[in-house]
Amino acid sequence: MKLLGVDIGGTFTDLLLADLDSGQITIHKVPSTGEDPSIGMMVGVHEICKMAHIDVSEISHVLHGTTVATNALLTYEGAEVGMITTEGFRDIVHIARHQRPQHYSIMQEIPWQDRPLVKRRHRKVVKERIGPKGEVITDLDEQGAVQAILELKEAGVQSISVCFIFSHINPKHENRVKEMVGEIYPEVFVTTSSEIFPQFREFERFTTANINAFVGPKVKDYVAQLAKRLKEAGLQSELHIMRSNGGAATTKIAAEKPATLLLSGPAAGILGGDWTAKADNRDYVITFDVGGTSADIGIVTPRGISEASARDTWIAGYPVMVPILDAHTIGAGGGSVAYLDSGQAFRVGPRSAGANPGPACYGLGGIEPTVTDANVVLGRLTASHFLGGEMNIYPEKSHTAVEVLATILGLDLYEMAEGILTVLNSNMANAIRSRTIQKGHDPRNFTLVAFGGAGPLHAAEVAASLGIPEVLVPTYGITSAMGLLTTDLRYHEIRNEFMLNINIDLDKLNSDIVELEAKVREQLLADGVAADLISIERSADCRYVGQGYELRAAIPGGLVTVDNVQEIWNHFHDIHREEYGHAFIVNPIEMVSLRIVGVGKMPKLQAQTISGGGMDGSEAYLSSAQVYFRVNGKLGSYETRYYARHKLLAGSTIAGPAILFQKDTTTLIPPNWSAQAKPSGNLILTAQS
Repeated sequence: MKLLGVDIGGTFTDLLLADLDSGQITIHKVPSTGEDPSIGMMVGVHEICKMAHIDVSEISHVLHGTTVATNALLTYEGAEVGMITTEGFRDIVHIARHQRPQHYSIMQEIPWQDRPLVKRRHRKVVKERIGPKGEVITDLDEQGAVQAILELKEAGVQSISVCFIFSHINPKHENRVKEMVGEIYPEVFVTTSSEIFPQFREFERFTTANINAFVGPKVKDYVAQLAKRLKEAGLQSELHIMRSNGGAATTKIAAEKPATLLLSGPAAGILGGDWTAKADNRDYVITFDVGGTSADIGIVTPRGISEASARDTWIAGYPVMVPILDAHTIGAGGGSVAYLDSGQAFRVGPRSAGANPGPACYGLGGIEPTVTDANVVLGRLTASHFLGGEMNIYPEKSHTAVEVLATILGLDLYEMAEGILTVLNSNMANAIRSRTIQKGHDPRNFTLVAFGGAGPLHAAEVAASLGIPEVLVPTYGITSAMGLLTTDLRYHEIRNEFMLNINIDLDKLNSDIVELEAKVREQLLADGVAADLISIERSADCRYVGQGYELRAAIPGGLVTVDNVQEIWNHFHDIHREEYGHAFIVNPIEMVSLRIVGVGKMPKLQAQTISGGGMDGSEAYLSSAQVYFRVNGKLGSYETRYYARHKLLAGSTIAGPAILFQKDTTTLIPPNWSAQAKPSGNLILTAQS
C-alpha cells in the first residue's frame, strides 16, 4: 500500500510518498503555483512517482492539505455572495457584538464592516420565525423567498447563504429555501447556516455561513479540477482533503463545506509534530512550523491537541464557528521581507516575497532582502546544499539586497543580516508566548518541535529566548505532508441542549446521542469505511450558569445514567480548574451543546527508525566554514561544521556550532548547543549550561 501526502504552502509544495509494504519513504519539494495550486501539485506528483519508480495508478491513498480557502479569505478574493435571512436581522453581520479588533484604536479596520463578505444590497429578508424551542411561530413566506432569490439571481451573485435566526434548533425553513434556490437558480453555490455548524450565537454562525459561501465556488472548482487531473494521471483511489479539525474528508464533503478547510495545512502540521514527538515520549509539545510565508504554532499536552474555542477562533479578522485545532499563524517565514514602513520603523514580515519572485537569492527578479537572504549572508544557508542541491541560488544577490538596507540604516552587512533574524525570531517567540504564557502554560515545560523549510533553522534561538530546554527536529522537514498520513476521517455533529446538571433530561440527551452517532456512522459507511474501523467520540460544551463561554467535557460511553452522569460534571470541574486555576464545585453547570465525532480509521504512516552506532557524527561530516552568530551579545564569525543529516547514525552527538543539511530543511545548532540523533530519526537539541 502506497500513501501520498501533499501539502501546498505559499512558497513550496511538499510531497511525501510512503510505501507501507517496503517501508520506503520518498520526499520531494516543488515551487507552488499561486495562480492554480493544482498545477504545481501535479508536477510534484509525477516527479515523486518517477523518483520512487512507480506509476500514479499504484498510489492507494492521496491526502491533501490546501490553502485555497484560506488564501481566498485572506486576499478577499471570493465569490459575490447573496444572503437570505430572517426579517429584522439583515444587519446582524454588520453590527456584530460591538467587538473591535483593537479596543482603543480610533483608526482600525473592522473586517466585517470594511471588507464585508456580503454587500448590504445583497442581503435579503424573508418573513419567518422559529421559536427558541424549535416551534414554528411564523410560517415561511415562500413568495417572499422566491422574490429574494430572483433579485439575487438578477444581481448575478455567484453564491447564496441562507441564515435564519433559530435554524440551529430547527432547520426546516432554511432547508426549504435551499430547495427553492436549487429550483430557481440551480447554477449558484448555496449554503445554509444550519448545515455548516448548527450552533447558537447568530453573528458567528451567520458569518461562518457567509465565509463558506464566499470561498465555496473557488474551492469547489479547485477540488473538482484537482480530482480530474489526478484521475487523468491514472489515480485509481479517491482524493481526501485535510480539514481544520485534524481529520480528512472526501472531496464531496470538502467542496460542500469549504469553511472547514481554512486551517487545513496548519492542522496537518500539528498532527505531524505530535506524531513525531510521541516517538520519543514527549507529551508537552509546541509545534513550530515555519515555511516560506508563515509560521504556524500549535500546543499539545497529555490531554491531546488543543482545539480552538468559539471565543478565539478568528481567521483574517472574521469569527469562524467550525471545529478547528488551535493553530496560531503569523506572517513570518523564509520569504518574509525586511523593510522600513511609512514611519521609517524597521519591519520583518508579514509581507512575503512568496515563490515568485521569491527571495533575492532565487534570481527570479526579487530585489528586497528577505529572511532567507539574511541566512545566506550569515553562512547558514549555502548554494551547494539548498534544497538538496536541486535548486540554484545566487548568494551575491542576497548580499546586494541586504547591503542596500544596511546602507540606509548605517549598519554593517552582517549586523543587518543578523538584525533581520533577531526581529523575526522575536516575532515568533511572542507568538509562542501568546499560546503558552498567556493561556497559563509554562513554555519551559515543553519541547519545541521544529519543522518546515525554516523551522529548524530558527528553533534553537527562539527556544533560548523563551527558556525552552530542548528542540526536537523530526526526520523530515515536510512534517505537514507527513501529518496528512497520520490522520483519519473525522466528521462532527453538534446539537444544542441547554440543560442544567440539577435538572438534566437524560432521555433527551441519550436520544440525541443515538441520533447524532447514527448520522456520523452513516456518513463514514458511505465513504467506504468498514464498520469495525469506526469509532465515536462524545463530549459536551459546558459552563457554570452565568458564564459566557464553554469548556468541553467528555461524556462516558454507553447509556448516560444517573449513576455515570456525574463523570461529565467532574470532568468539567477538572478542565475549568486546569484552564482558570479554580473550580466552583457547588455551582450549577449548564450543558450547552452535545458534540459527536465519528472517526473512520485510515491507513497510516509507520514509525521510522535509523541505524545505531554513531558517536560524534563523523560519519555525516561534510566540511566546515565561517558562520556568523551572536554570542554573549557580540556578533562574530565562528568555524562551523557542516553535516549531511541523512547519514547520521543513532547515538551521534554533535556540538555546536554546526549545521545539518537535508533536502527539505536545514537544522542550525548554535554555539553552546548540542544535538543528539535518536533511533526514531529525530534530533534532540539541548542548550549547554
